[in-house]
Amino acid sequence: MKLYFHPSPNPLKVALYLEETETPYELIPVDTRKGDQHSAEFRAVNPNGKTPALMDGHVTVFDSTAILMYLGEKIGRFLPPATPAARAEMHSWMMFVATGIGPYCGQAVHFRHFAPEPKDYALNRYDFEAWRHWEIIEARLARQQHMLDAYGIVDMAVWGWARMIPRALDSEKAWERLPSVKRLLDEINARPAAQRAEALKTQFSFKDAVDEDARRHLFPSNQRLGW
Repeated sequence: MKLYFHPSPNPLKVALYLEETETPYELIPVDTRKGDQHSAEFRAVNPNGKTPALMDGHVTVFDSTAILMYLGEKIGRFLPPATPAARAEMHSWMMFVATGIGPYCGQAVHFRHFAPEPKDYALNRYDFEAWRHWEIIEARLARQQHMLDAYGIVDMAVWGWARMIPRALDSEKAWERLPSVKRLLDEINARPAAQRAEALKTQFSFKDAVDEDARRHLFPSNQRLGW
């Protein structure tokens, strides 16, 4: 397997699964601040130009949610029982993270830390929705230890973005409002597999600065407005 990787929330979810299952894989760095995601080589693997992507022999999978579900089915670990009710619950929460947690947190980060002024309306909208989605996760985890009956791919999906909560929500008191999310985050962080996944970024030199060149690669739509 080849995992096209950047040390951001979505690729890290996949790395966590591969580390948890001790599945052999090759890490292919994609430095998004240098524009690697726009290369013809990467677009041949992921036409959307977003990390992660996975090549498993002749099979190509892109989007972190699709990859986690693919790996879960192929390897047969960290999935709920194969009953309609259990799988429906898993699919629902996986899509909740994919269409809610990830996009709203990502846009909250963008408008809080990178967008030019004026941005009050957009930031208010995405900040509100990011909090609303996390409070739904908080309510779930306040009732039970994991997102489903046992530790699995939904928890891994949540973990990827939970690591970013203070930056996304820009609140020193975020964990006071989300104590159950923090509990899950700490529990997963303590797992050796999570520590190995976090350490993957040290294998390569990824660009840290968000300079004008990085902005051009990360936010190509800004060029239409001369930003």
